[in-house]
Amino acid sequence: MQRMIRIYFCLMIVALLAQVLVAPVEMCAQSTPAAAELRISGAVSTPLVLTIVDLKKMPRKTLSVVNPHDKKKETYEGVLLEELLHRAGVPQGEQLRGSSMANYVIAEAEDGYRVVFSLAELDSGILESEVIVADTIDGAPLSAQQGPFRLVAPHEKRPARWVRMLKSITVMRVPAQ
Repeated sequence: MQRMIRIYFCLMIVALLAQVLVAPVEMCAQSTPAAAELRISGAVSTPLVLTIVDLKKMPRKTLSVVNPHDKKKETYEGVLLEELLHRAGVPQGEQLRGSSMANYVIAEAEDGYRVVFSLAELDSGILESEVIVADTIDGAPLSAQQGPFRLVAPHEKRPARWVRMLKSITVMRVPAQ
């Protein structure tokens, strides 16, 4: 009888340890960058919900920049914001004219930080801005403090419009007067 109690007691300990050890793994799996989503919406013909896997399948751009905050060279890789807007059906190139020239993009982070770009700033037919939605830095996934997505505007003197933890891109139309 004591042997049965010992076996039962050992099984209970193993079951409890399994629950304690498996729970953190499941929690990590739920917060993996692959599960993260970037939403592109607003004045678009095709709203998008993109994951890191989706971005990996798109044309990639690599940028080497010196981060003005820490004076360190960093190499980001991701997708041009212009490409993402194109896939969402935003007017570009010769179609970007007239009242569309006043339209703008709001990029928002998880913590509520928001920045604005005009559509013209993001159109390579007008300006070589090279703004990207990055998902890697120096060949590795972005850290939790930076990603899983980061907007990088490499030609700006201050990185004020570099949006870490990017969660959404919203295209806005300026109302006609």
